[in-house]
Amino acid sequence: MNLVCFAHGKESGPWGTKITHLAEVAKRNGYEVISPDYSHTHDPRARVAQLLALAPKARRLVLVGSSMGGYVSAQACAALQPQALFLMAPALYFPGWDEEPAGIPAHCAVVHGWRDDIVPVERGIRFAKTHRAALHVLDSDHGLNDQLPALAMLFGDFLQRVSPDPA
Repeated sequence: MNLVCFAHGKESGPWGTKITHLAEVAKRNGYEVISPDYSHTHDPRARVAQLLALAPKARRLVLVGSSMGGYVSAQACAALQPQALFLMAPALYFPGWDEEPAGIPAHCAVVHGWRDDIVPVERGIRFAKTHRAALHVLDSDHGLNDQLPALAMLFGDFLQRVSPDPA
């Protein structure tokens, strides 16, 4: 089984606009999809613990995170050892939760908006540079919701590179 595990942002929910849109892309590419609900806490470490307790397993595991969910997905990599990591405006390097993620897979991509006023684009660039991840910077804000077609294209291409053979 191939599995995409989404992690939503601090103020959104498990089936927000981006996740719903990208879940369809994942399904078309032969992936099952889960999106845990982290809305009961704004503590990023509690969210990481929740994901680790869920312990998603798959032949090909892809972690996808948006904003604080990007932090959650990145921090879970060392324990879950996914085959791939796709981050959107990842909320990394904030005071108090600024540790560098470990165990980042070689197949990794970051999408960030130039006009992000919540998580500075420099943080996405820093992560991408540190981990040699693909970097896509779009003319968008933090939500990236005005770039859904571009996100779908980038994510679809990303998944094709993770599992080029049929599921």
